[in-house]
Amino acid sequence: MAQGRLSQMNYIRNLPPQPVIEDEPEGLLGESTAPNASEALLAALGSCLSTGIHANALAQGIPIRSLELSVEADINMTSVWGSGDLHPKTIGFEVIRVSVSIDADTSRKALAALIKHTVLWSPVANTLHNPVHLDVALAPITVG
Repeated sequence: MAQGRLSQMNYIRNLPPQPVIEDEPEGLLGESTAPNASEALLAALGSCLSTGIHANALAQGIPIRSLELSVEADINMTSVWGSGDLHPKTIGFEVIRVSVSIDADTSRKALAALIKHTVLWSPVANTLHNPVHLDVALAPITVG
């Protein structure tokens, strides 16, 4: 739901209102009041991986004292929203980097295997690195 200028409010499932506000940086015509959709996508990836790492560690009996993920990406913004330089190029993220810091009583080899397993089974990571059919269409007119 549009909230003004380029700010959006999103609702999720039938949960009680927990608005997810998104806005664009000032350099992209926004007011920089909230993360933009690309940043929210990176946050979703980080949350999915963090949850998966923690759940799989629990299942394997690996107690985690601390877990922190740093997520960053390179994105080409020269043709954002179909304006600017429209020559063929990658649109969206060109590379995403995730650095995982874990404090746990197990070997680095076990932690690396835990991360590899989590990425393999992460729905968000798989959505990003596998081709996904995307169907976006104008909604039908509702009468009444």
